[in-house]
This record gives sequence, structure tokens and C-alpha cells, in this order.
Amino acid sequence: MYKVSVIIPVYNANTYIAECIESLLCQTLQECEFIFINDGSIDNSRQIIESYMNSSTRIKLINQENQGVSMARNKGLQLAAGEYIGFVDADDCIKPDMYETLYHAAKLDDCDVVISNFESELEGHKVINHYPFPTDTVLSRGFIEEEILPYFIKTDNLNTVWNKVYKNEIIRSNKVSFPDKVALGEDGMFNVRFFSYAVHMKYIEYSGYYYREVAGSATRNLKENDYFKRALEVFNLELPELHTSNLDKTKIKQLKSAKLIQNVMSYIHIYFTPSAELSFHQRYTYVKNMISNKYVREALAAYYSEGYRNSGRYEKFITDMIRSKSTVGLYCVTTYSRLRNKY
Repeated sequence: MYKVSVIIPVYNANTYIAECIESLLCQTLQECEFIFINDGSIDNSRQIIESYMNSSTRIKLINQENQGVSMARNKGLQLAAGEYIGFVDADDCIKPDMYETLYHAAKLDDCDVVISNFESELEGHKVINHYPFPTDTVLSRGFIEEEILPYFIKTDNLNTVWNKVYKNEIIRSNKVSFPDKVALGEDGMFNVRFFSYAVHMKYIEYSGYYYREVAGSATRNLKENDYFKRALEVFNLELPELHTSNLDKTKIKQLKSAKLIQNVMSYIHIYFTPSAELSFHQRYTYVKNMISNKYVREALAAYYSEGYRNSGRYEKFITDMIRSKSTVGLYCVTTYSRLRNKY
């Protein structure tokens, strides 16, 4: 029996997929299967995967018409035979000991899920993402309800699925899956569903995943994705009772408002970064309309009581510029910040 099933959705990833496969095959935990879901790639991603299948029976390949990352991952979940489930994106790679480290941490205390850090690159600087949770200790259902589920509601930085391993039994018995036809945020919705059933978890101070942001990725494709529209959908989404049973409506509103304002801050930086996809006028107008939106104005009031006081000086200044609807001020401060970080 496999200890970990790793699901890798693939769509036109021929530039980096060989590096990804090599990092998987180098895993020190031998009892892994690697399920590649080729989601209608029109490059030679399929041929690259097939060339590695000749040397490893642990590689499984499913070819399907393009249905999106959520449906690709759900197909992988249907086929996964491992005790735990992991996810890797075809553009990324992992350290040799990643799944051995996460699996052993899970098995040591029979945890339903283990969270780790991950490494990414932001504007040329390597960044390791950490979380404000107790490390290397078993966290119970009470902690999940009081800290983890609210954390998912108020911020996006725990949403990723590739820095975790999930007990397959929980997924199968509760029919946990990724939402269909969701352009952005599908990881977060999967996590909220899974953690609603998890009883024991662990967060370990370890980073074994390298996230690579590539051109055209879901987080930077300005022309194809309307990020703000998606953020508004999440803000206005009614969460199932199972997820929010211990939170009153006022608290939920504060948490969701904090997430929306944080997202708006992020989008301001993205849209005020020079891009060949959209003209400056288009990007400026987008930001101007975004900070004038009625839901942003509504969220600001709740945000000042939930997140503002714990923000740094820079974040407070951005928030104040949003409140005063100063698009020019936001452009100036984000440009200054970008140039300062560059040099």
C-alpha cells in the first residue's frame, strides 16, 4: 500500500515538468505514487511524462480533455490509493525528504492533516512562508474550530494545498472535493471542507516545497482573470453551518472583511505593477473602481475593528489611502515600495 499519493495536475507545463518529476522520483519516502492528470495539454507535457513512466512504475498518467485544475485534482482523488494525499503543481519542485518528513509527522500522532511552510520567490527575493500556530505539537478539534477555520475565513495565505498532507480516509468518507468551475480560490474551499472534518492536526517548522510563479499563472494573469470579482464572490458567499458553528455573524463579517481588504491591497500592488497585458489607464481605472466599490466601503468599517490595529505602518497607510479613495496616493506609495525593494 502506498503511504502517500501525490496528485499533479498538468496543463502545458513542458518547460518545468521534467524538473518536477525528477524531484518526485528522488523522494526518500519510497512508498509514494505520483498521479499525473494531463488536463488537455497541447504541448509535449504528455510525452515528457510518458518518457519517465518507462523507468518508474510509481508514475500514473491520466489524459483528459481540459476541465480545469479542480476537476483534474478531483480525478486524482478518485484514483488515489495512498494513506495520505499530497499535491504538487507541475511548475514546482520539492525537496527529497518532503513527503517522508510530512508523512512521519502525521503518523507519529495519527494526525488527519499536517501543515508545513513553503518557499516562494517574490520580486527576485526568496521568501519562506510561516504561520502563527504552535509547532510540532498535536492540535485538537478545539484549536481547529477556534483558530484554523477562522484563519481560512480572514486570510488567503494558508489556502495552498501543496504544503500539506491529508488523510485519505477523511476525504473519502466525507466526500471532500474541489469545487467545480471556480476560477480562483478553489484551494481555500477544499481546505475549509477538509478541516471541517479534521480532528487532529500538526504544524511543523519545515519547508520542502518550492513554488514557482510563472507567466500566465492564475495569480498573475491580469487579462484572463478578474481577481476582484472573485474576491467579492468569496466575501458574499454564505458559509455552510458546519464551518461556522462556533462563530457569530458579527465575527464572521469581521473576518471576511479583513480578507477582502487584504485582497484589495494585494490587487492594488498587482495592477500598479507595469504590465504589457493592460495599459496604465486600464489598470488605474480598475484600481479606482475597486476602492470605490460598495462592498469594499462596507468591509473597511469592519476591518478597522478586526485587522487595522495589528497592521504595520505601511499597511495602515495603504488602508487609509483606500478609505480616502486616493488612487493617485496608492499609485505613488506602491511604486515607491516596488522601487525600494528592487534596489
